[in-house]
Amino acid sequence: MTKRDGFTSNIGVTLATLGSAVGLGNIWKFPYMTGMNGGASFLIVYVLCTFLVGLPLMVAEILIGRKVKANAITSYKSLSPKGQPWFLIGVSGVLSAFLILAFYSDVAGWVFAYIFKSIVLAFTGPATADSGAVFAELVADPVRSLLWQWFVLIFVGSIIMMGVSKGIEGTVKRLMPVLFVLLIVMGVRSMSLPGASEGLTFLFSPDFSKLSFTAVLMAMGLAFFKLSVGMGIMTTYGSYYRDDQNVPVTTLRVMVADLVVSLLAGIAIFPAVFAFGMAPEAGPSLLFVTIPKVFESMPLGGVFQALFFILTGLAATGAMLSLLEVPVAFATETLGMSRAKGTALTVLLLAAAGAPATLSESVLSDVTIFGLNFFSLYDYMTQNVLLPLGGVAVCVFAGWVWGAEAFRKCLTNNGVLPLEKVANSFLFLLKFVTPVLIMIIMLKGLGIF
Repeated sequence: MTKRDGFTSNIGVTLATLGSAVGLGNIWKFPYMTGMNGGASFLIVYVLCTFLVGLPLMVAEILIGRKVKANAITSYKSLSPKGQPWFLIGVSGVLSAFLILAFYSDVAGWVFAYIFKSIVLAFTGPATADSGAVFAELVADPVRSLLWQWFVLIFVGSIIMMGVSKGIEGTVKRLMPVLFVLLIVMGVRSMSLPGASEGLTFLFSPDFSKLSFTAVLMAMGLAFFKLSVGMGIMTTYGSYYRDDQNVPVTTLRVMVADLVVSLLAGIAIFPAVFAFGMAPEAGPSLLFVTIPKVFESMPLGGVFQALFFILTGLAATGAMLSLLEVPVAFATETLGMSRAKGTALTVLLLAAAGAPATLSESVLSDVTIFGLNFFSLYDYMTQNVLLPLGGVAVCVFAGWVWGAEAFRKCLTNNGVLPLEKVANSFLFLLKFVTPVLIMIIMLKGLGIF
């Protein structure tokens, strides 16, 4: 039998897992939410919520995948008691990863379009057109939007076709160090601007008056969604872990590194935004409207704009690799396809399913389902339904169905690592704390709580 591919080194495991956690949200959403909800005080709550919500789930999913050495669906099916449908956790994960990538690749397509545009501007000089009008023109152009989305899918698919060690691991080993270097370069440049201190105050100054109950709920939601749990990624990546990997230490490193990336992104963005009197708006308007305006106003702005969108593209690539690997692993291992055929089929299906999301701002702008366009529908279904339900199910499965002894044995690498107390702590959280907090996140997302 052909040996199953997997990660080959500790650094490869850490960087691949970090690459799945780091994404577009690190560049704009996390820093913005931190600044708007109390700065350092919000960070403290977020870190606490990560230990209670994100980290236990990440550990559980990785252990389940490493135990079975298979895709998300097969992993839960293999460990389930006979006749019980816990494999549906894997089905939910595969579906979530697919739907997220269907609209995430749309936004990533905008990023790659801006990389090309920024490189051109670096040589031709600052743009004369209004940045808001430029972005509106891009998203309203169905042909350009689709072509960039398809380019992104083909680009990521070509890496996935190379396999786990050569493709995913080999790529993130190159991408993540470059990402950190670019973040530091951008941060130094941003902090050197006159008036930059106001941006640092926005990001880091503790303001407990802004730390409302809503802010705490937002921190809980970030802790759940930021670490790529509930979507089959960590189960799939866990299946590529080596048997001697110290999972708790690896996940803790990933959590800290992910936090550092988010804060470096905030340092790179907000001092410059405040230095030029811009509003720190969240979402695509910050990435594609405010940031270009900022760079137009500074010396060598075209060069730094190109660097900014390159690092944003790097962050998006790592996340998309992990999302695409989930359905590809299912196609190759369960449906018996070769990696090339499984990847090609998945990319084609994503191009078809993602097209309505991409066209939501143009030719399909008037088409809605339950009042939502396709882009918003995919986002709502995954963020507010599939991921929370999947997260709760993982907690129940790991804590109660798989069993404490099996969990403890797997986390300690069959007793090699003296981590029995750590295992017991994670089990307590998975049984009694994490699922309750995830349900609160779900009820808030659905507008019930």
